[in-house]
Amino acid sequence: MLSPTALSRPAAVPALIPGPLAAEEAGVAPATIRKWVQLGHLRAAGKAGRAQLFRLEDVFAAERAVRGRPRTRTRPRPHTRPHTRTRTA
Repeated sequence: MLSPTALSRPAAVPALIPGPLAAEEAGVAPATIRKWVQLGHLRAAGKAGRAQLFRLEDVFAAERAVRGRPRTRTRPRPHTRPHTRTRTA
């Protein structure tokens, strides 16, 4: 039988939340959560049907990891050709 103190303690299993709620908590778009998964910054801890479920602490850790490094350029820099024309006098 469980002791009264064991009944009053919260479960050690962290709550799992769906992607859209994880995005809201982290202050990002749901597409950002999906991108973090795609890039390997975040891993789903479970599934409910087709929906991926995440631990909130994992979402925050991914956010810190991504935001801690400088942003990369999304557009390539314009290509500039070196000046090759020579002047003839």
